[in-house]
Amino acid sequence: MSAQSKHVIIVAGAGPAGMAAANMLAKAGHEVIILNRDIKFGGLAEYGIFPAKLKLRGGLKKQYWEMLEQPNVHYFGNVSIGKDKDLSVEDVRALGASAVVFAIGAQGTKAIGVEGDSAQGVFHAKDVVYHFNRLPGFGDRPFDMGKHVAVIGAGDVMVDIAHWLIRYKKVDRVTAIVRRGPLERKYNPKEIRSVCANMDVEGITTEVARIKDRLAAVGQNADEVLKGLTDEFTKCEPAVSETKMGFKFLASPKRILVDGNNRVRGLEMEDNKLEPKGNDTAAVGLKQYYEFPCDAVVFAVGDRVDETVGLPYKGGVYVTNPNKTNNDPDDALFQAYDEASGKVVEGVFLAGWARKASEGLVGVAKRDGEWCAEVVTRYLDTNPSGNPSSAKSVLDKLNALLKERKSHPVDLAGLKALDAAEKAHSGATDCIGEFKYATNQDMLKFIEQRTR
Repeated sequence: MSAQSKHVIIVAGAGPAGMAAANMLAKAGHEVIILNRDIKFGGLAEYGIFPAKLKLRGGLKKQYWEMLEQPNVHYFGNVSIGKDKDLSVEDVRALGASAVVFAIGAQGTKAIGVEGDSAQGVFHAKDVVYHFNRLPGFGDRPFDMGKHVAVIGAGDVMVDIAHWLIRYKKVDRVTAIVRRGPLERKYNPKEIRSVCANMDVEGITTEVARIKDRLAAVGQNADEVLKGLTDEFTKCEPAVSETKMGFKFLASPKRILVDGNNRVRGLEMEDNKLEPKGNDTAAVGLKQYYEFPCDAVVFAVGDRVDETVGLPYKGGVYVTNPNKTNNDPDDALFQAYDEASGKVVEGVFLAGWARKASEGLVGVAKRDGEWCAEVVTRYLDTNPSGNPSSAKSVLDKLNALLKERKSHPVDLAGLKALDAAEKAHSGATDCIGEFKYATNQDMLKFIEQRTR
C-alpha cells in the first residue's frame, strides 16, 4: 500500500464487531484509532456472555491484545460518545479521519410496555448479565431476586440468566415465560446443557399437556413436541443446587402485580393461541387472563440502540441507507443515513448491534465487523481523499479535545497495568472465575498510580 493510499480510520466501540473491523483495516495498512466507552476492550465478549465460556473469551482476548500491540493501532478507553459525553458524533467526525465506524452496540433496552415495569424486582436481562460479568456500574448493585424468578423470553440470553439464577443465586424456581409454544423456542440446544440437570421434567410434561389442543390446532403433536424438547436435556452439567426450572408456554405478561411496597408479587398473564404466519407462527391473545405468582421478573426480549448518541435514529435503530449503492448493493446496509436531507452521512458506517440490535452473538458480530471493513475499504477506494489527514494530526486533535474536556482516556499501557493487577489479585468473585475491579474509579486510580 502506498503512503498516499493510507488512511486514518476511527472505530468507535471495542466489542467483537468493532475489534474485527479495526483488525482488518489495520492489517490493510491504515492507521486505526479505537474509541471505547468502557476502560477495557471486549464489549459483549467481556461483559455480555456467560462467564463460564472462558475459553471463547480467552481466545478473543489474545487476538485483541495482539492487534492493540500493532504500531498503527491507537486505543482510547473510557471515552464516551454522545450528548453530554466526552465527545459528540460531530466532534469525532471533525477530527479529520477518512471514515468513522460506529460499532457501539445497543445500549438501550426494548420498551416492555407492561404496566408495573418500574416495580422493585423487575430487571432487564442486559443489566443482569452486566451485573454477573462485573461491568462497572452494575457489578456492585444488589440484584435481589427472591425465591421464584420469571424470565420472559426463549433465547440464549434467557438460558444464561437461568444458568446464573440456578448455579449461583440458587433460587428455588426459575420459570421461562414463552409467548409461543415449545416448538418456537429460540435457544441453542447446546446452551441448555448448563441448566438441564435442574429441569422439572414432570412439570414441563404437565405444561405441554395443558396446551396440547392449541398445538394441535396448528398441526403440532404435543407428544412429539415434548419429546423434541426433553430429548435436548442431554450431556447436562452436574446440578449444584436444588433449583427447579420450568416453562410457561403460550403466555404473554400483561401486567406486573405488586404488593403494598411496590415489590413484585406476580404477573397477570394472557393465554395465547398459535396462528400460522407464512412458514412460521404468531402468538394471538385469547383475552383469557390469570395470575402467576413470582418474586422477580427478568425481561430477556432484546435491545435497542441509544438514541442520545447523535446518529440518525428512528424506531429503536440507527437509520441506514435505503438505496442501493454503485459499489456492492449491500454496502448501503452499513452506511448511516440522514432522512431529513435524504443523503448518506458521508464517511460514517455502522457495524454489529449498532447496525442490527440483538442480531446474533459474538461470532455474528465479528463477521459483521469484517463485512463493514470491506465496505469501508470500497468506500476509500472510490472516494480517495486528495490529501488524507496524517495519524499525528488526528491524534493531536483528539488528545487536545479530551484534555480540554477533562476526560481520562486509558491507553494500551494503562490496560496492561490493569490486566496484570487483576490477574495477580487473589480471589474470584461469584461466577466470573476471575477478579475484576467493580468500578471505573478503582480502575482509573490504579492505572494512574502504575503509569505515572
